[in-house]
Amino acid sequence: MISCFFLIFGYDNFSKNMLIGKKHLSKVKCCVRNPLLNATDNFCRQLCTKSKSPIQRKQFKKVLVANRVMFSFFFFCSLFSLCQKNKPYIHRVTLFSGEIAIRILRALNELQIRSVGIYSEQDVNQMHRLKADEAYLVGRGMTAVSAYLNIHEIIKLAKIHDVDAIHPGYGFLSERADFAQACNDAGVTFIGPPPEVMLRMGDKISARVAAAEAGVSVVPGIENPIENAEEAAEFGKQYGFPVIFKAAYGGGGRGMRRVNKLDDVKEAFSRATSEALAAFGNGLMFVEKFIERPRHIEVQILGDMYGNIVHLYERDCSVQRRHQKIIEIAPAPNLDQQKRQLMLDDAVRLARHVKYENAGTVEFLLDQDGRHYFIEVNARLQVEHTVTEDITGVDLVQAQVRIAEGKSLEDLHLRQDLVTPIGSALQCRITAEDPSMDFCPDSGRIEVFRSGEGMGIRIDSASAYAGALISPYYDSLLVKVIAHSRNYKTTVNKMMRALKEFRIRGVKTNIPFLLNVLNNQRFLDGLVDTCFIDENPDLFKFVPSQNRAQKLLRFLKDVKVNGPMTPLVTGIPSAKVTPIVPEYDTRPLLKGWRDVLLEKGPVNFAKEIRKNRGLLLTDTTFRDAHQSLLATRVRTYDLQRIAPFLAHAMPNLFSLEMWGGATFDVSMRFLHECPWERLEILRKQVPNIPFQMLLRGANAVGYTNYPDNVVVKFCELAKKSGIDVFRIFDSLNYMPNIILGIEAVANAGKD
Repeated sequence: MISCFFLIFGYDNFSKNMLIGKKHLSKVKCCVRNPLLNATDNFCRQLCTKSKSPIQRKQFKKVLVANRVMFSFFFFCSLFSLCQKNKPYIHRVTLFSGEIAIRILRALNELQIRSVGIYSEQDVNQMHRLKADEAYLVGRGMTAVSAYLNIHEIIKLAKIHDVDAIHPGYGFLSERADFAQACNDAGVTFIGPPPEVMLRMGDKISARVAAAEAGVSVVPGIENPIENAEEAAEFGKQYGFPVIFKAAYGGGGRGMRRVNKLDDVKEAFSRATSEALAAFGNGLMFVEKFIERPRHIEVQILGDMYGNIVHLYERDCSVQRRHQKIIEIAPAPNLDQQKRQLMLDDAVRLARHVKYENAGTVEFLLDQDGRHYFIEVNARLQVEHTVTEDITGVDLVQAQVRIAEGKSLEDLHLRQDLVTPIGSALQCRITAEDPSMDFCPDSGRIEVFRSGEGMGIRIDSASAYAGALISPYYDSLLVKVIAHSRNYKTTVNKMMRALKEFRIRGVKTNIPFLLNVLNNQRFLDGLVDTCFIDENPDLFKFVPSQNRAQKLLRFLKDVKVNGPMTPLVTGIPSAKVTPIVPEYDTRPLLKGWRDVLLEKGPVNFAKEIRKNRGLLLTDTTFRDAHQSLLATRVRTYDLQRIAPFLAHAMPNLFSLEMWGGATFDVSMRFLHECPWERLEILRKQVPNIPFQMLLRGANAVGYTNYPDNVVVKFCELAKKSGIDVFRIFDSLNYMPNIILGIEAVANAGKD
């Protein structure tokens, strides 16, 4: 019994020592100096000495030996705990998808922590799945977004694969307090704020209350989520329009709608609620007064579990479109130092008030009078964290991991007086969107991808490479380009140079729009607000890209696959067919119907045709646009070889149909030949047979209606180049179009 008591007592002390060592809460005392354990050793000695029974003395000696063995065991375990103080206890981290997953993977790799990725069925070929040390499917049979919102399965996978921690990145579950709580309940570290802090700051309503308690000014708004459009209408009547709806449980512009008048409240509320529900799984909304023409300034903060808070200065995110940030700058240009310090102080004060831990962003609106208003806290890492990292030199992802392990800001050498911004940083988000089509998202396969690089340029991306499939399931972000230099002007110059070096083919991108923004004088002067894009329609005037290199490659590919349609050498052997040109009499040509036309004119020519009692034939062989193997294979070279024989052997032909209609289009588009040159060459070789063409009325030889003067001029040139007979029709038998063709031909024949 005594032996069992000692063993239990010893194990209990060992467990405490190991726990303390693991959490790094205090230094561990070696067990040999533990007075309680020393007392048990002395007690065993006294019992052994005073005992008169040999059997009891033998038993007490065994207990004494066991106790001393325990001493040694405790000593080495405690020493091991001390040695492990500076080593991470997080060994395996689960991460989600997108470019932030790649960013986290790189940080974990530098910390020598193993990464465990999760992926949906739609993301089987995405880079984060391939780059992670391990990757597991989540949400089989679910949609892409639903898979990453499946808390139960994600936690289950983490437990099965011995994951120590989960980094939520941004989006999906990154601001869900219930997910953070589920991680804690399962014994998995959530790399982010504690659930209670997320619950308070992730909800914009309670965050407003906390800001007011901390003495930070807030935008006028309601204190509780609204349940219907009628409540929003009442708020608008009380405070006046415009107002703005915001999702209570998310950010990034989703679920945000500006309402300018009372009549628009119902529709805007319905759209905002649906968007928030789809993006965050919760459609709760709140409403506040809309501040006109503000600057959007956000402050990056870091907090540890010991109450220490530092700020990493601010970012200007005013270049927005529909509340979606496009360009971010750190530090904010042309910001008064006193106003900057007030916002920094308010951010730190609010973070201390709510006992904030890990990384977060406190966001403000700065109005035209220099007053700032708190709007929300993003209790997660931000997409634009990169610019803060560049100017401060702080790796925010690694700091998040270390703080989650229990490190203090002091341990990470993050004191406020040591954090100093150096230079200026600028981030542009390259997205798969077509700015000329109202930023319509694009998807498909990237055919060409070359990035702009060089000194001061950082590229953060996930699956942007030649051959990558751009999915329609998520945000259209392709690449984040970050430029860093000594000042704002040189940073903008670096960014413009890098964007011009990008070559992305296969999907549309917003690079032309970004270049227009960077060249805008207001942006160069650092005088932008959230209305900047709406007030500058010139930003949407684009110079079309030539894409010359890829056009040439496509042409060569087509020739390689479809055969030698051009004189270019393709490497494919030509068909071994040598057409034989029949022999013909080389005596002077016999007169034909064209001679009648030239001698007697169009009117008498028509009379001669009516008088003729024989059969008049038109040869259509030269019209290679028929649906046959001749359609795209017979070239001018081939036609001019046989033309002299035809002129000598068939002078009695009424006409040769050899031009116009689809023949004109085939010659230019498929054979890359000039149809006018063909007409002139053949006219010289066949001077005695009339040439006939098909004229599509007002369409001439095209596929759209042309102005009348174009059709008239075309007929004049066709007649001068050698056309004798015009056959006129209209695809819809529309008489005005046919009449236009008849009049144009008649006008061409007057001379």
